[in-house]
Amino acid sequence: MMRALAIGGFLVSLALFAVVEWAARREGSRIPTLGEVCAYVMRYEVGSVPVGRIGVFGFWWWLGWHFLAR
Repeated sequence: MMRALAIGGFLVSLALFAVVEWAARREGSRIPTLGEVCAYVMRYEVGSVPVGRIGVFGFWWWLGWHFLAR
C-alpha cells in the first residue's frame, strides 16, 4: 500500500513538472524553464566560492545516495 502511494506521488510530481515545463515553453510565457532556473542557480557565487554549483552537486549527490544506492 505504501509503495503504491509513493509511486503515485512520484508520478503526480512528474506530471506536474511536465505541465509547468510545457507552460514555460509557450511563446510569451513569463515562467522560467528548468534550464533557465538551473543556469541562474549555477551562477550564484559568494565572493569567489561557487555556492550554486556546490549546492547543485550536493543535491545530485543526495538524490543518488537516497534513490540509487543499495
